[in-house]
Amino acid sequence: MMYVLIVFLPLLAALIAGLFGRAIGDRGSQLVTSGAVGIGAILSWVALYEVCFQHHPAMVDIFTWINSGDFDVSWSLRIDSLTAVMLVVVNTVSAVVHVYSIGYMSHDPHKSRFMSYLSLFTFAMLMLITSNNFVQLYFGWEGVGLASYLLIGFWFKKPSANAAAIKAFVVNRVGDFGFALGIMAIFLVFDSVSFTDVFAAAPDQAGKTFEFLGYHVDILTTICLLLFVGAMGKSAQIGLHTWLPDAMEGPTPVSALIHAATMVTAGVFMVARCSPIFEYAPDALAFVTVIGASTAFFAATVGLVQNDIKRVIAYSTCSQLGYMFFAIGVGAYPVAIFHLFTHAFFKALLFLGSGSVIHAVSDEQDMRKMGGLWRHIKITYVMMWIGSLALAGVPLFAGYYSKDAIIEAAFSAGSQVGEYAFWMGVAAAVLTAFYSWRLIFMTFHGKPRASKEVMSHIHESPNVMLIPLYILAAGAVFAGMVFAKYMIGHGYEEFWGEALFFKPENHIMHEMHDVPLWVIVTPLIATALGILVAFNMYIRRTDIPVQLAKTHSALYQFLLNKWYFDELYDFIFVQPAKAIGRFLWTFGDGKVIDGLGPNGISGRVLVLARRASQLQSGYVYHYAFAMLIGVAAFVSYFFFAGGH
Repeated sequence: MMYVLIVFLPLLAALIAGLFGRAIGDRGSQLVTSGAVGIGAILSWVALYEVCFQHHPAMVDIFTWINSGDFDVSWSLRIDSLTAVMLVVVNTVSAVVHVYSIGYMSHDPHKSRFMSYLSLFTFAMLMLITSNNFVQLYFGWEGVGLASYLLIGFWFKKPSANAAAIKAFVVNRVGDFGFALGIMAIFLVFDSVSFTDVFAAAPDQAGKTFEFLGYHVDILTTICLLLFVGAMGKSAQIGLHTWLPDAMEGPTPVSALIHAATMVTAGVFMVARCSPIFEYAPDALAFVTVIGASTAFFAATVGLVQNDIKRVIAYSTCSQLGYMFFAIGVGAYPVAIFHLFTHAFFKALLFLGSGSVIHAVSDEQDMRKMGGLWRHIKITYVMMWIGSLALAGVPLFAGYYSKDAIIEAAFSAGSQVGEYAFWMGVAAAVLTAFYSWRLIFMTFHGKPRASKEVMSHIHESPNVMLIPLYILAAGAVFAGMVFAKYMIGHGYEEFWGEALFFKPENHIMHEMHDVPLWVIVTPLIATALGILVAFNMYIRRTDIPVQLAKTHSALYQFLLNKWYFDELYDFIFVQPAKAIGRFLWTFGDGKVIDGLGPNGISGRVLVLARRASQLQSGYVYHYAFAMLIGVAAFVSYFFFAGGH
């Protein structure tokens, strides 16, 4: 019963707030949705204790969903250690975002609709993480896609918000097409979509191939790559990442919910859930490693030069997801999920902290128009420091335990892709520390760059917005040191149980604890280096950034324009599609279909009608002449016909 409540309370709250929002009012909608998700969050921590520490995983059958021939899909909840950890992440962050939204959206006229969308989003993500088969997983997967579209485009009167929502939806459709093909391939190969059946049969398919265009292609590698394409879209990996920064057009609580705990982590969760398949597809894992490592570095470089406070944190999310994926790629599944767990707290803290800053400076998001704020919003300032310390991986904060473990695991892989991931991870660590402190120094230090009117109205956020920050700050400080020994320590097997699968020859979780000292120290040096460079450029010598931008203008523009991915896609896909559309519209639709069809027929009828009307002159002798011609023609016909 507890697990059913955890999953379905947000759905019930979303329906009440969405359908009866006018009847219960804004305050009623806020209380119903926040209360439901808050209860779910408390129960999720109870579930974590029961499943992971008391070792009582559960399977809850709800009803039979689809039963057609051999295709049997039940609606059931799979509650194991992986699900329990994700329940805590999703419901805890969602609960604090709901409460925070009460203050942040206080001036918005559509509070009930917003709270309903938030709860709907939470329900979809809960369906995704508790799924027991691939079809149910796909339902949740598409559910968060729909809810994200509604939330990103919540302020639908802004053209940029509408464009961002459509972009997120379309880019995710590309990934979801691959994901759907992967699920179809699984049913084709395994004759089932149930996790239990598929995972049990996966070893029997290892090494088997099928013929495609004259090539023999590995079955499991193909399935895993198709599934990973879906993960690339949902988790914004390089190539399918372009929707993520634009998603900042939604309200700040949406950014925290999408980027910290829910939608973007769905891909990481899905690949970890499918570890029994991926373990037998080493080529697919190598591809995951390369994509993850490349994303970690790429997104960090773009974050260096962004001026929108939320976009810096958005690219940071993209980078951290890269870390999670290359941890999965080298086979360190627990480390990836542990980083997902810690990252949720400090990234949500950073997003909601940035929302507090935006709230204070009259909805301004450009860091170039801030500066000198720390005296006015000291609590927010401290919260942003805590989030940044955790993100950069400073010792004793949450990110130190999880991010450094990922870098050590990459080194322990002992493969070429592992080495690539290690050095990309170290490089990204330097950049992460730099852009984190660039954000703090530009926002809170130096001379105020806002107008006098804005500076006169700066104020600290109300308690309804600050209390969620305190909760997340506690997670950003303590989540790593409390859970590290259970999730990635020597007792990790007991904690995770059968939720994550390792082949007998996969010893990376033991080997990562025996890396050389220089491997342990390198990320710390990288972090310190990034912070010192940021301090030098934005506190001591504030003229350096301008000089560098002018001296290396090509590089600066390259990074500022996000490696020109949007422009490239516009050139390769959008413009040709528009050209084809114009051709089909003007020639195909206009000239061929309309020309030969409706317009052509109606045109000929009009011409014939005009000519026929010319015969109707009204003169009797014209009609007599026509009758005479008719009689002559009639007699001639019978005369000649009779003659033959």
